[in-house]
Amino acid sequence: MDKKCSSVGIIGAGIQGVCTGLQLIKKGIPVTVFDKNEPGTMASYGNAGHFSPYAVLQLNRPDIIYDVPKMLMSSYGPLALKWNYIPKMIPWIIKYLKSSTKKSMLHTAKYMHQILDLSLDAYDEIFKEIDISNLVERKGIIYIWTNKNLKSRNLEIKVRQDLGVKQKLLSKDEILDLEPNLNPVFDGGAFYDYAYHARDPRGILLKIFELFRSKGGEFIKTNVKELRQTGYNETQIITDKKKYNFEKIVLACGAFSKKFTDQLGEKIPLDTERGYHVHFENMENLIKRPVIFLDRGFGMTPMNQGLRAVGTVELGGLKNPISKKRIDYIVKCSKELLPQLKEHKDEWLGFRPTLPDFLPVIGPSLKNTNIIYAFGHQHLGWTLGAITGKIVSGIVANENTNLDLKPYSSSRFN
Repeated sequence: MDKKCSSVGIIGAGIQGVCTGLQLIKKGIPVTVFDKNEPGTMASYGNAGHFSPYAVLQLNRPDIIYDVPKMLMSSYGPLALKWNYIPKMIPWIIKYLKSSTKKSMLHTAKYMHQILDLSLDAYDEIFKEIDISNLVERKGIIYIWTNKNLKSRNLEIKVRQDLGVKQKLLSKDEILDLEPNLNPVFDGGAFYDYAYHARDPRGILLKIFELFRSKGGEFIKTNVKELRQTGYNETQIITDKKKYNFEKIVLACGAFSKKFTDQLGEKIPLDTERGYHVHFENMENLIKRPVIFLDRGFGMTPMNQGLRAVGTVELGGLKNPISKKRIDYIVKCSKELLPQLKEHKDEWLGFRPTLPDFLPVIGPSLKNTNIIYAFGHQHLGWTLGAITGKIVSGIVANENTNLDLKPYSSSRFN
Protein backbone atom coordinates (compact mmCIF):
# COMPACT_ATOMS: atom_id res chain seq x y z
CA MET A 1 0.00 0.00 0.00
CA ASP A 2 1.33 3.45 -0.96
CA LYS A 3 2.45 5.71 1.89
CA LYS A 4 0.20 8.76 2.31
CA CYS A 5 1.66 12.01 1.00
CA SER A 6 3.29 13.88 3.88
CA SER A 7 2.74 17.49 2.75
CA VAL A 8 1.57 19.61 -0.18
CA GLY A 9 2.23 23.21 -1.16
CA ILE A 10 -0.29 24.85 -3.50
CA ILE A 11 0.57 27.91 -5.57
CA GLY A 12 -2.61 29.90 -6.16
CA ALA A 13 -5.47 30.87 -3.84
CA GLY A 14 -8.13 31.01 -6.55
CA ILE A 15 -10.99 28.54 -6.93
CA GLN A 16 -8.73 25.74 -8.28
CA GLY A 17 -6.16 26.05 -5.52
CA VAL A 18 -8.60 26.45 -2.64
CA CYS A 19 -10.83 23.56 -3.75
CA THR A 20 -7.77 21.35 -4.21
CA GLY A 21 -6.51 22.32 -0.78
CA LEU A 22 -9.87 21.50 0.80
CA GLN A 23 -9.99 18.04 -0.78
CA LEU A 24 -6.42 17.26 0.30
CA ILE A 25 -7.08 18.37 3.88
CA LYS A 26 -10.10 16.04 3.93
CA LYS A 27 -7.72 13.20 3.06
CA GLY A 28 -5.60 14.05 6.07
CA ILE A 29 -2.75 15.57 4.04
CA PRO A 30 -1.20 18.80 5.45
CA VAL A 31 -1.58 21.68 2.95
CA THR A 32 -0.19 25.21 2.67
CA VAL A 33 -1.57 27.56 -0.01
CA PHE A 34 0.65 30.39 -1.31
CA ASP A 35 -0.48 33.52 -3.14
CA LYS A 36 0.77 37.09 -3.35
CA ASN A 37 -2.86 38.25 -3.19
CA GLU A 38 -5.62 37.60 -0.70
CA PRO A 39 -8.03 34.79 -1.73
CA GLY A 40 -10.89 35.99 -3.89
CA THR A 41 -9.23 39.09 -5.31
CA MET A 42 -8.42 37.92 -8.85
CA ALA A 43 -10.52 35.89 -11.36
CA SER A 44 -12.51 34.33 -8.54
CA TYR A 45 -13.83 37.81 -7.80
CA GLY A 46 -14.60 39.13 -11.24
CA ASN A 47 -15.90 36.21 -13.31
CA ALA A 48 -19.42 35.79 -14.68
CA GLY A 49 -20.38 33.55 -11.76
CA HIS A 50 -21.85 30.80 -13.92
CA PHE A 51 -21.84 27.14 -12.99
CA SER A 52 -22.05 25.92 -16.60
CA PRO A 53 -22.02 22.10 -16.90
CA TYR A 54 -23.37 22.30 -20.46
CA ALA A 55 -20.51 24.40 -21.91
CA VAL A 56 -18.73 21.62 -23.80
CA LEU A 57 -17.99 23.58 -26.98
CA GLN A 58 -15.07 26.01 -26.93
CA LEU A 59 -13.54 28.45 -29.41
CA ASN A 60 -11.43 25.90 -31.31
CA ARG A 61 -14.06 25.49 -34.02
CA PRO A 62 -13.73 25.70 -37.80
CA ASP A 63 -16.91 27.80 -38.06
CA ILE A 64 -15.44 30.45 -35.75
CA ILE A 65 -12.11 30.59 -37.57
CA TYR A 66 -13.82 31.98 -40.68
CA ASP A 67 -15.37 34.80 -38.66
CA VAL A 68 -12.20 35.88 -36.85
CA PRO A 69 -10.98 38.48 -39.41
CA LYS A 70 -14.43 40.08 -39.53
CA MET A 71 -14.65 40.21 -35.74
CA LEU A 72 -11.19 41.77 -35.42
CA MET A 73 -12.01 44.49 -37.93
CA SER A 74 -15.18 45.49 -36.07
CA SER A 75 -15.09 47.78 -33.02
CA TYR A 76 -18.53 46.39 -32.15
CA GLY A 77 -17.47 42.77 -31.92
CA PRO A 78 -16.68 40.14 -29.28
CA LEU A 79 -13.01 39.65 -30.21
CA ALA A 80 -10.13 42.12 -29.99
CA LEU A 81 -6.33 42.13 -30.17
CA LYS A 82 -3.75 44.25 -28.44
CA TRP A 83 -1.61 44.73 -31.51
CA ASN A 84 1.60 45.18 -29.52
CA TYR A 85 1.13 41.62 -28.22
CA ILE A 86 0.78 39.91 -31.61
CA PRO A 87 4.47 38.86 -31.92
CA LYS A 88 4.21 37.00 -28.59
CA MET A 89 0.89 35.44 -29.59
CA ILE A 90 2.02 34.04 -32.95
CA PRO A 91 3.11 30.58 -31.65
CA TRP A 92 -0.16 30.29 -29.69
CA ILE A 93 -2.22 31.39 -32.70
CA ILE A 94 -0.53 28.80 -34.96
CA LYS A 95 -1.31 26.01 -32.48
CA TYR A 96 -4.86 27.35 -32.11
CA LEU A 97 -5.43 27.23 -35.87
CA LYS A 98 -4.16 23.63 -35.96
CA SER A 99 -6.57 22.76 -33.13
CA SER A 100 -9.57 24.31 -34.87
CA THR A 101 -10.58 21.31 -36.96
CA LYS A 102 -13.77 19.35 -36.59
CA LYS A 103 -11.86 16.41 -35.11
CA SER A 104 -10.12 18.60 -32.51
CA MET A 105 -13.35 20.44 -31.72
CA LEU A 106 -15.13 17.16 -30.97
CA HIS A 107 -12.16 15.88 -28.94
CA THR A 108 -12.25 19.01 -26.78
CA ALA A 109 -16.03 18.79 -26.41
CA LYS A 110 -15.86 15.12 -25.35
CA TYR A 111 -13.26 15.70 -22.65
CA MET A 112 -14.77 18.95 -21.43
CA HIS A 113 -18.04 17.04 -21.05
CA GLN A 114 -16.30 14.31 -19.04
CA ILE A 115 -15.44 16.75 -16.24
CA LEU A 116 -18.26 19.27 -16.70
CA ASP A 117 -20.78 16.49 -16.19
CA LEU A 118 -19.37 16.00 -12.67
CA SER A 119 -18.95 19.67 -11.82
CA LEU A 120 -22.24 20.45 -10.06
CA ASP A 121 -22.15 17.32 -7.90
CA ALA A 122 -18.64 18.26 -6.78
CA TYR A 123 -19.82 21.72 -5.74
CA ASP A 124 -22.92 20.32 -4.04
CA GLU A 125 -20.67 18.24 -1.79
CA ILE A 126 -18.89 21.43 -0.67
CA PHE A 127 -22.10 23.46 -0.38
CA LYS A 128 -23.40 21.00 2.21
CA GLU A 129 -20.60 22.16 4.48
CA ILE A 130 -20.89 25.94 4.08
CA ASP A 131 -23.65 28.53 4.32
CA ILE A 132 -24.48 29.64 0.77
CA SER A 133 -27.52 31.74 1.73
CA ASN A 134 -27.84 34.58 -0.81
CA LEU A 135 -24.70 33.33 -2.58
CA VAL A 136 -25.98 30.71 -5.04
CA GLU A 137 -29.20 30.62 -7.08
CA ARG A 138 -30.53 27.64 -9.04
CA LYS A 139 -32.69 29.30 -11.68
CA GLY A 140 -30.88 28.13 -14.80
CA ILE A 141 -29.02 30.08 -17.48
CA ILE A 142 -30.41 31.35 -20.81
CA TYR A 143 -28.49 31.69 -24.07
CA ILE A 144 -30.02 33.89 -26.77
CA TRP A 145 -29.12 34.47 -30.41
CA THR A 146 -30.27 35.99 -33.67
CA ASN A 147 -30.82 34.07 -36.90
CA LYS A 148 -27.61 35.48 -38.44
CA ASN A 149 -25.42 32.53 -37.38
CA LEU A 150 -27.88 29.66 -37.34
CA LYS A 151 -25.34 27.27 -38.86
CA SER A 152 -23.12 27.72 -35.80
CA ARG A 153 -26.06 27.48 -33.41
CA ASN A 154 -27.23 24.25 -35.02
CA LEU A 155 -23.71 22.83 -34.72
CA GLU A 156 -23.66 23.64 -30.99
CA ILE A 157 -27.09 22.11 -30.45
CA LYS A 158 -26.11 18.90 -32.27
CA VAL A 159 -22.77 18.43 -30.47
CA ARG A 160 -24.44 18.87 -27.09
CA GLN A 161 -27.24 16.56 -28.09
CA ASP A 162 -24.80 13.87 -29.23
CA LEU A 163 -22.98 14.08 -25.88
CA GLY A 164 -26.22 13.82 -23.93
CA VAL A 165 -26.20 17.39 -22.61
CA LYS A 166 -29.66 18.50 -21.53
CA GLN A 167 -30.93 21.61 -23.31
CA LYS A 168 -34.30 23.23 -23.95
CA LEU A 169 -34.64 25.23 -27.15
CA LEU A 170 -36.79 28.33 -26.75
CA SER A 171 -38.59 30.71 -29.11
CA LYS A 172 -38.38 34.47 -28.67
CA ASP A 173 -41.76 34.51 -26.92
CA GLU A 174 -40.74 31.72 -24.54
CA ILE A 175 -37.60 33.65 -23.61
CA LEU A 176 -39.65 36.79 -22.99
CA ASP A 177 -41.99 34.79 -20.77
CA LEU A 178 -38.97 33.99 -18.60
CA GLU A 179 -37.30 37.40 -18.89
CA PRO A 180 -39.93 39.99 -19.86
CA ASN A 181 -37.61 43.01 -19.47
CA LEU A 182 -35.33 41.99 -22.33
CA ASN A 183 -35.41 44.06 -25.50
CA PRO A 184 -36.52 41.50 -28.16
CA VAL A 185 -33.53 41.97 -30.48
CA PHE A 186 -32.97 38.20 -30.61
CA ASP A 187 -34.75 35.36 -32.41
CA GLY A 188 -34.39 32.32 -30.15
CA GLY A 189 -32.24 30.61 -27.60
CA ALA A 190 -31.63 27.74 -25.23
CA PHE A 191 -32.39 27.25 -21.54
CA TYR A 192 -30.19 25.19 -19.23
CA ASP A 193 -32.62 25.05 -16.35
CA TYR A 194 -30.36 22.95 -14.11
CA ALA A 195 -27.43 25.40 -14.14
CA TYR A 196 -26.57 27.60 -11.13
CA HIS A 197 -25.20 31.09 -10.80
CA ALA A 198 -23.30 32.90 -8.08
CA ARG A 199 -24.73 35.99 -6.42
CA ASP A 200 -21.21 36.68 -5.16
CA PRO A 201 -18.32 34.57 -6.53
CA ARG A 202 -15.83 36.09 -4.10
CA GLY A 203 -18.17 35.37 -1.19
CA ILE A 204 -18.39 31.71 -2.19
CA LEU A 205 -14.61 31.41 -2.59
CA LEU A 206 -14.10 32.92 0.87
CA LYS A 207 -16.57 30.48 2.43
CA ILE A 208 -14.68 27.55 0.89
CA PHE A 209 -11.39 29.09 2.02
CA GLU A 210 -12.72 29.46 5.58
CA LEU A 211 -13.72 25.77 5.51
CA PHE A 212 -10.21 24.86 4.31
CA ARG A 213 -8.65 26.87 7.16
CA SER A 214 -11.05 25.45 9.76
CA LYS A 215 -9.90 21.92 8.84
CA GLY A 216 -6.25 22.82 9.36
CA GLY A 217 -5.20 24.32 6.02
CA GLU A 218 -2.57 27.06 6.07
CA PHE A 219 -2.21 30.17 3.91
CA ILE A 220 0.91 32.24 3.35
CA LYS A 221 0.56 35.55 1.54
CA THR A 222 3.83 35.95 -0.30
CA ASN A 223 5.31 36.20 -3.77
CA VAL A 224 6.47 32.82 -5.07
CA LYS A 225 9.57 33.19 -7.25
CA GLU A 226 10.42 29.59 -8.09
CA LEU A 227 9.48 25.96 -7.54
CA ARG A 228 11.70 22.90 -7.81
CA GLN A 229 11.68 19.17 -7.43
CA THR A 230 14.81 18.65 -5.33
CA GLY A 231 14.60 14.90 -4.80
CA TYR A 232 12.51 11.77 -5.37
CA ASN A 233 9.81 12.86 -2.89
CA GLU A 234 11.03 16.39 -2.23
CA THR A 235 9.91 19.69 -3.72
CA GLN A 236 10.62 23.27 -2.78
CA ILE A 237 8.72 26.56 -3.05
CA ILE A 238 11.03 29.57 -3.04
CA THR A 239 9.51 32.95 -2.11
CA ASP A 240 10.94 36.43 -1.70
CA LYS A 241 11.73 35.66 1.94
CA LYS A 242 12.41 31.94 2.43
CA LYS A 243 12.27 28.39 1.13
CA TYR A 244 9.52 25.88 1.99
CA ASN A 245 9.88 22.12 1.59
CA PHE A 246 7.01 19.77 0.66
CA GLU A 247 6.62 16.28 -0.69
CA LYS A 248 4.45 17.54 -3.55
CA ILE A 249 3.42 20.86 -5.11
CA VAL A 250 0.22 21.77 -6.96
CA LEU A 251 0.55 24.60 -9.49
CA ALA A 252 -2.85 26.30 -9.72
CA CYS A 253 -2.26 29.98 -10.38
CA GLY A 254 -4.20 30.29 -13.63
CA ALA A 255 -2.79 32.62 -16.26
CA PHE A 256 0.29 33.21 -14.08
CA SER A 257 1.32 29.53 -14.23
CA LYS A 258 3.42 29.79 -17.38
CA LYS A 259 6.34 31.45 -15.58
CA PHE A 260 6.71 28.33 -13.48
CA THR A 261 6.23 25.75 -16.24
CA ASP A 262 8.92 27.56 -18.25
CA GLN A 263 11.24 27.28 -15.23
CA LEU A 264 10.54 23.54 -15.15
CA GLY A 265 11.52 23.14 -18.79
CA GLU A 266 8.04 22.47 -20.18
CA LYS A 267 7.03 24.62 -23.10
CA ILE A 268 3.30 24.66 -22.42
CA PRO A 269 1.59 27.20 -24.74
CA LEU A 270 -0.46 28.87 -22.03
CA ASP A 271 -1.69 32.35 -22.76
CA THR A 272 -4.46 34.60 -21.54
CA GLU A 273 -7.81 35.78 -22.78
CA ARG A 274 -8.54 39.10 -21.16
CA GLY A 275 -12.13 39.45 -19.99
CA TYR A 276 -13.98 42.47 -18.62
CA HIS A 277 -16.88 43.32 -16.36
CA VAL A 278 -18.93 46.30 -15.18
CA HIS A 279 -21.77 46.60 -12.68
CA PHE A 280 -25.08 48.42 -12.93
CA GLU A 281 -26.03 49.10 -9.32
CA ASN A 282 -29.58 48.30 -8.18
CA MET A 283 -30.42 46.87 -11.61
CA GLU A 284 -30.06 43.19 -10.70
CA ASN A 285 -33.83 42.66 -10.52
CA LEU A 286 -34.25 43.36 -14.24
CA ILE A 287 -33.44 39.70 -14.96
CA LYS A 288 -33.93 36.61 -12.79
CA ARG A 289 -31.00 34.57 -14.07
CA PRO A 290 -27.91 34.96 -16.30
CA VAL A 291 -28.54 35.79 -19.95
CA ILE A 292 -25.80 35.29 -22.54
CA PHE A 293 -26.10 36.90 -25.98
CA LEU A 294 -24.00 34.65 -28.23
CA ASP A 295 -23.92 37.05 -31.20
CA ARG A 296 -22.27 39.66 -29.00
CA GLY A 297 -20.04 37.41 -26.89
CA PHE A 298 -21.24 38.90 -23.64
CA GLY A 299 -23.61 38.12 -20.79
CA MET A 300 -25.34 39.58 -17.76
CA THR A 301 -25.69 38.06 -14.29
CA PRO A 302 -27.83 39.33 -11.40
CA MET A 303 -25.53 39.62 -8.38
CA ASN A 304 -25.49 41.19 -4.95
CA GLN A 305 -23.31 44.03 -6.28
CA GLY A 306 -25.85 44.78 -8.98
CA LEU A 307 -26.25 43.55 -12.54
CA ARG A 308 -22.83 42.30 -13.65
CA ALA A 309 -22.18 42.56 -17.40
CA VAL A 310 -19.23 40.49 -18.56
CA GLY A 311 -17.55 39.28 -21.69
CA THR A 312 -15.48 39.71 -24.81
CA VAL A 313 -12.22 37.98 -25.66
CA GLU A 314 -9.21 40.25 -25.88
CA LEU A 315 -5.83 38.76 -26.72
CA GLY A 316 -3.23 40.96 -25.11
CA GLY A 317 -1.31 39.26 -22.32
CA LEU A 318 -0.99 40.12 -18.66
CA LYS A 319 0.72 43.52 -18.79
CA ASN A 320 -1.32 45.68 -21.18
CA PRO A 321 -3.60 48.23 -19.50
CA ILE A 322 -7.37 47.97 -19.40
CA SER A 323 -9.06 48.77 -22.72
CA LYS A 324 -11.73 51.46 -22.58
CA LYS A 325 -13.09 50.27 -25.92
CA ARG A 326 -13.82 46.83 -24.42
CA ILE A 327 -15.65 48.43 -21.49
CA ASP A 328 -17.65 50.62 -23.87
CA TYR A 329 -18.53 47.55 -25.91
CA ILE A 330 -19.92 45.69 -22.88
CA VAL A 331 -21.91 48.74 -21.79
CA LYS A 332 -23.32 49.18 -25.30
CA CYS A 333 -24.33 45.50 -25.51
CA SER A 334 -25.95 45.66 -22.08
CA LYS A 335 -28.06 48.65 -22.99
CA GLU A 336 -29.05 47.02 -26.26
CA LEU A 337 -30.66 44.20 -24.27
CA LEU A 338 -31.82 46.30 -21.33
CA PRO A 339 -32.38 49.94 -22.40
CA GLN A 340 -33.46 50.72 -18.80
CA LEU A 341 -29.83 50.60 -17.61
CA LYS A 342 -28.20 53.79 -16.34
CA GLU A 343 -24.57 54.52 -15.42
CA HIS A 344 -22.15 51.67 -14.77
CA LYS A 345 -19.46 51.21 -12.11
CA ASP A 346 -16.50 48.95 -11.26
CA GLU A 347 -14.62 48.57 -14.54
CA TRP A 348 -12.63 45.35 -14.13
CA LEU A 349 -10.15 43.32 -16.18
CA GLY A 350 -9.33 39.68 -15.49
CA PHE A 351 -7.31 36.91 -17.14
CA ARG A 352 -8.57 33.56 -18.43
CA PRO A 353 -5.75 31.00 -18.71
CA THR A 354 -6.19 29.33 -22.09
CA LEU A 355 -4.44 26.60 -24.07
CA PRO A 356 -4.79 26.41 -27.88
CA ASP A 357 -6.97 23.28 -27.69
CA PHE A 358 -9.11 24.76 -24.89
CA LEU A 359 -8.61 21.82 -22.55
CA PRO A 360 -7.09 22.44 -19.10
CA VAL A 361 -3.79 20.97 -17.96
CA ILE A 362 -4.45 18.58 -15.08
CA GLY A 363 -1.80 16.10 -13.97
CA PRO A 364 1.88 15.67 -13.10
CA SER A 365 4.67 17.64 -14.72
CA LEU A 366 6.50 15.49 -17.26
CA LYS A 367 9.97 16.10 -15.81
CA ASN A 368 8.98 16.68 -12.17
CA THR A 369 6.31 14.15 -11.27
CA ASN A 370 5.82 15.46 -7.72
CA ILE A 371 4.66 18.78 -9.17
CA ILE A 372 1.02 18.55 -10.23
CA TYR A 373 -0.59 20.98 -12.69
CA ALA A 374 -4.11 22.40 -12.36
CA PHE A 375 -4.53 25.37 -14.70
CA GLY A 376 -5.75 26.40 -18.16
CA HIS A 377 -9.51 26.19 -17.54
CA GLN A 378 -10.18 29.24 -19.78
CA HIS A 379 -13.83 30.46 -19.48
CA LEU A 380 -14.75 27.56 -17.21
CA GLY A 381 -12.41 27.99 -14.27
CA TRP A 382 -15.26 28.82 -11.94
CA THR A 383 -17.42 25.90 -13.08
CA LEU A 384 -14.54 23.40 -12.86
CA GLY A 385 -13.05 24.46 -9.52
CA ALA A 386 -14.64 21.82 -7.32
CA ILE A 387 -14.21 18.87 -9.70
CA THR A 388 -10.60 19.86 -10.44
CA GLY A 389 -9.98 19.84 -6.69
CA LYS A 390 -11.31 16.30 -6.44
CA ILE A 391 -9.31 15.07 -9.45
CA VAL A 392 -6.03 16.68 -8.38
CA SER A 393 -6.35 15.53 -4.77
CA GLY A 394 -6.81 11.99 -6.11
CA ILE A 395 -3.67 12.32 -8.23
CA VAL A 396 -1.68 13.58 -5.25
CA ALA A 397 -2.95 10.70 -3.11
CA ASN A 398 -2.22 8.11 -5.85
CA GLU A 399 -5.87 7.03 -5.98
CA ASN A 400 -7.36 5.11 -8.89
CA THR A 401 -9.90 6.85 -11.10
CA ASN A 402 -12.31 5.78 -13.82
CA LEU A 403 -11.75 9.07 -15.64
CA ASP A 404 -9.52 9.24 -18.70
CA LEU A 405 -7.05 11.93 -17.62
CA LYS A 406 -4.60 11.58 -20.50
CA PRO A 407 -6.23 14.32 -22.65
CA TYR A 408 -5.48 16.89 -19.91
CA SER A 409 -1.80 15.95 -19.59
CA SER A 410 0.89 18.48 -20.48
CA SER A 411 2.46 15.70 -22.57
CA ARG A 412 0.20 16.73 -25.45
CA PHE A 413 2.43 19.79 -25.93
CA ASN A 414 5.83 18.18 -25.30
